[in-house]
This record gives sequence, C-alpha cells and structure tokens, in this order.
Amino acid sequence: MLSLAVLFGAALVAAKPFISPGTGSGTAPDPSSIIITSVSASGNGCPQGSVSTELSPDRQVVTFGFDKFQTYIGPGTSIADRTKNCQLHLNLKYPGGFQYAVVESTYHGYAQLEKGTTGTFYSTYYFSQSPADTTTTTTSINGGGLWELGDVYTKQDLVPTASVIWSPCGASGILNVNNRIALTATNTSASGTISDDDATVALTQQIHVAWQACH
Repeated sequence: MLSLAVLFGAALVAAKPFISPGTGSGTAPDPSSIIITSVSASGNGCPQGSVSTELSPDRQVVTFGFDKFQTYIGPGTSIADRTKNCQLHLNLKYPGGFQYAVVESTYHGYAQLEKGTTGTFYSTYYFSQSPADTTTTTTSINGGGLWELGDVYTKQDLVPTASVIWSPCGASGILNVNNRIALTATNTSASGTISDDDATVALTQQIHVAWQACH
C-alpha cells in the first residue's frame, strides 16, 4: 500500500531556520500548538473507499494509505491510466496571530519505466482561503537505464522563499496538497508504471513549516 505521512511538531522546529530576517516576530509559537483537526482526500487516484488514514494521539501526525494511486502506460492500457491525482485536505488549528507556510516536502516512490517513457510528479500547495496563491513543483523521471527494471525515487520540494504559501491569519485553515503523477511516451510500444508496492515504502511526505506574525 502506498503511504503518505504528514508530520508537524518536530518538523516545525526543523523549519524555524527558514524564517529570514524581517519576516517574523523573532518568537515562534510552541510547535505543539498546531494540530490537525480532520483530514480527507479526493481525486481519481484516491477514490472513496481506497484511502485509509491514521491520526496520532497528539494530532500532529497523519498517515494516508492509498490503494488506487497507480499510473500505467503502454500496450493494453488506456489514456485514463496515464495520469492520476490525489488531493489531500488538512484542516488545521493553530495559534491566532501567527501564520505558517509550507517550506519543504519529501516524497519517495517506486517507478518502472522503459526507454521512451517519462514519469512526471506534480505537487501543488495552497490554502482554501487563498486558492489563487499556489506553488507547484515538478519532478520528472526518464525511462531506461536503472528505471528499466524498477527502482525507488525521491522527490524533494524546497519551496523558494519568494514563493512561500502563507496561511491566512486566524486560528484555523485548510491546507491542500494536490499530487498528480503523469506518464508520457515517445515510443508507442514502450511500457511504464509508477505505482504502490506493499513491500516498499512507496511514498512518504514530510511538511515543514515556517512562521511569521500576522500584522
């Protein structure tokens, strides 16, 4: 099963150095004060009934498990098999008077791609209260070589400071992370897949955040 974990708490501590001079008040809130109140997922890569979630007792960690986040290309597959998306919705509660931003995310997955195929992983971050303020990262894998037999890949997002997506001021917010995997091919006989594997940690995500005071 492909799994995805979103961590807060310790991640907040690690993210504090990302705050540049002049962007914050100099005093970050207690990392344990941010909690996840509820979560959900939507998209053709995670249809209803195919996603499991586990929220830690302190509500600082949520783990998603996916059964349908799989893409395929090649003979015998359809166009619809080539791209899947799964959007995560995290309802968050945090101290009033502060904002936080997604700064860094890390993903791991499994890909098997023949020469002539390419797999691309897109991640878009935004808050529901500010849907126009988004940041999208892209990572591509070209088939052939070691990918011919299949291997684990890592996607690490370092959101540029100038493009940081800040949450709205207030005591709650909905963070959305829209993940999409797409396969293309220049050779019609070439095959490829990016999918889950129960024997492998196929996808893991850590979200680090930086703080600044609301004005």
